[in-house]
Amino acid sequence: MSRYTASEIESKWQKAWEEAAIFEAKPDQDKPKYYVLEMFPYPSGKLHMGHVRNYTMGDVIARHKLATGHNVLHPMGFDAFGMPAENAAMASGGHPKDWTYGNIDTMVEQMKPLGLSLDWSRMFATCDEDYYGQQQALFLDFLEKGLVYRKNAVVNWDPVDMTVLANEQVENGRGWRSGALVERRELTQWFFKISDYSEELLSALDGLENWPAKVRLMQENWIGKSRGLQFGFKRTDGGEDITVYTTRPDTLMGASFVGISPDHPIAKQLEAESAEVAAFVAECRKGGTTEEAIETGEKLGYDTGIRVTHPLDPNWELPVWIANFILMDYGTGAIFACPAHDQRDFEFATKYDLPIIPVFEDPKAEGPLTEAYVPTKAEKVRYVKGFAGSAEQTGEEGVNTAVDKAEAEGWGEGVAKFRLRDWGLSRQRYWGCPIPVVHCDDCGVVPEKKENLPIALPYDEDGKPIDFSVPGNPLDRHPSWRDCKCPNCGKPAKRETDTMDTFVDSSWYFARFTAPKAETPTDLDAAKYWMNVDQYIGGIEHAILHLLYSRFFARAMEITGHLPEKSKEPFDALFTQGMVTHAIFENAERKDANGRTIYHYPAEVEERDGGTFVKETGEKVNVIPSAKMSKSKNNVVDPLAIIDAFGADTARWFVLSDSPPERDVEWTASGAEAAHKHLSRVYRIAAEAAAATGDGQGDDELLRETHKAIRDVSAGVESFGFNASIAKLYGFTNTLAKSKAGAKAKQEAAKVLAQLMSPMTPHLSEAMWDLLGGEGLVATAPWPVADESLLVEASVTLPIQINGKRRGEITVPKDMDKAEVEKLALAHEAVVKALDGGQPKKVIVVPGRIVNVVA
Repeated sequence: MSRYTASEIESKWQKAWEEAAIFEAKPDQDKPKYYVLEMFPYPSGKLHMGHVRNYTMGDVIARHKLATGHNVLHPMGFDAFGMPAENAAMASGGHPKDWTYGNIDTMVEQMKPLGLSLDWSRMFATCDEDYYGQQQALFLDFLEKGLVYRKNAVVNWDPVDMTVLANEQVENGRGWRSGALVERRELTQWFFKISDYSEELLSALDGLENWPAKVRLMQENWIGKSRGLQFGFKRTDGGEDITVYTTRPDTLMGASFVGISPDHPIAKQLEAESAEVAAFVAECRKGGTTEEAIETGEKLGYDTGIRVTHPLDPNWELPVWIANFILMDYGTGAIFACPAHDQRDFEFATKYDLPIIPVFEDPKAEGPLTEAYVPTKAEKVRYVKGFAGSAEQTGEEGVNTAVDKAEAEGWGEGVAKFRLRDWGLSRQRYWGCPIPVVHCDDCGVVPEKKENLPIALPYDEDGKPIDFSVPGNPLDRHPSWRDCKCPNCGKPAKRETDTMDTFVDSSWYFARFTAPKAETPTDLDAAKYWMNVDQYIGGIEHAILHLLYSRFFARAMEITGHLPEKSKEPFDALFTQGMVTHAIFENAERKDANGRTIYHYPAEVEERDGGTFVKETGEKVNVIPSAKMSKSKNNVVDPLAIIDAFGADTARWFVLSDSPPERDVEWTASGAEAAHKHLSRVYRIAAEAAAATGDGQGDDELLRETHKAIRDVSAGVESFGFNASIAKLYGFTNTLAKSKAGAKAKQEAAKVLAQLMSPMTPHLSEAMWDLLGGEGLVATAPWPVADESLLVEASVTLPIQINGKRRGEITVPKDMDKAEVEKLALAHEAVVKALDGGQPKKVIVVPGRIVNVVA
């Protein structure tokens, strides 16, 4: 069989792997374990080339580790709760559960043809009752240990969808799904105490040496440790001091006013006493709580009439304003404003005609200030009103000077605070994990008993389909599910109808994979064996929240006895891969009926006459190169179409070969065709080697090249340099094709080629291995080891320079004496011609490097 037929080869070997169950992971104390995991997908129902690249990278690592004698765990699951399923139910009149599980079935059918070395026996979805029932058990254990609590909090509220939105779900001040203007609303919410671990989560980043530096920096900035000053402003009316916290106490001499949040206790007291204040606060709450909303929104204020004195001058009074840009959950909910050096303060002071007092000189300012001058703490500035006089200091030095003075004089205290806030997990939606507590009029908030778990979501409403088109949480409208008995006293009670943020579901799934059928959240023995995840792979977009929440959960699960101590950091190594991109084809001649741009699928266009055109209509197309694949732009490539046309190995080879894995890779039809052509050639070379007979020349040279390939390909795989490994494989393939070595030498080299390619092209490699008489499956064959003695070059090629210009080269034994090298160089045709019968002025031999001849 000399023709490469991917469809026949791939189905045959996938069946062989499945029958042999070689990817089913079981603890084995005689082997080193290796846990490789890609961030699991949301079941959208459509696999895309980004998935293919992500999972192929993990598969290369898993297959290589299996071949190097490791006991490998490589599981797959689905992050299956969330709003998209409710959106689909709303649009179709169906049910989120049916939509989700239907999509999971579809995506599994799409994944399996890729030949991934996954342990499918461990697969689960986070919407499985078995999974979220154990998540409810975790919640109860966290509650018992004080890691979760309930409090009133100001949240982003979507008035149309009637649910809380995370900051990331607010786009330009509007709900990401409804488009409604988001409001600030105070609700009773459940929170994880992640802020208690701010210092630990920050300091532990230094130990994550196998994480990308940019990810560690992003987490460091998100946790946001800063040293500042906390002190109180005394009220002139004798009321309680207004405590503020500032990271720039060096600007205190530029204070213009004191601002408090609309949710500050003073504001709430005034709200209860004054209809005017109540109306203003209500207006403030129409704005969102995101940084973007605060930065870009109109600054609104209300002068409370309260006055305070400056801590350094009892005769200096400052007004107290309620300001809509101050949040209660950061610092103390109160600030002093220095408009000259803070842009929000500047906009507020300009609007309300409040003083703007510079503390340090703006070197670029000419005339009156038109915006705030905001140098970083690292910059040196000339202080006009500094705590060290008119000195030139960095902001950091200025802050330290201010804190030292405040502490020495007893009116303030240096305090380290963190930007990281506690994690609000309550969501007012149906398709999520129910929070396992009940509300009893007599007993208050009562945890559900573990024997009653899972608290399962109702599929329908007393035999009738749930109407997801009605705004709000269907669980609030479901009396037979909501009404229950108190687990404590047995009296009528009501279930908590909020469900958990879907980030909870993905914050511990890696631990559940170690024992997915366990009757507790984890089996501690299995967790001790498999944890930590040795290699985690996923997109940079998850660098902050998912990874930070997972790090917190690992600590919380250790505290509650569900993970061993070593699992405080769940992911030993992290790799963030680039995207798969494709050109966008934009119709250049017309718009659609609504005046929007028309985008064409790659299959709808063709290149001809020096341009790109729509095949059916001949309309000209504008080509936007190398853009992120997006359904909205129609520049997506269906992996199954590629597999049908070329085979899975071609798709795998292409997404690995074109660029370093941390960078984007552009998918092109010509690139896929070239990859398939190369794999066909490899198969033909293997078939020719298998059929070869007799002796030849260059067996030793082919053996050396084989061991160089083993060394170089192994180094590339082990360092995530897959494209570098593939480049070496191209070279080795050419060497094998041109070799005049004997049949046995070529067959052994081709077997090694099959092994080295097997992580990238597992089906083709199995077929080659079989053709060449390899024992068993190449997937379970030991990885070849380079013989160091064969990596030493026996000879070396030296360039010859004559008067500084390269004129030729000689190949000599590596240990040849310098005098002998000189004789050979002087006998070279180019040197003889240049000397023209004369003697050289000088000959310089640099052993192993070069021969210089001065004529």
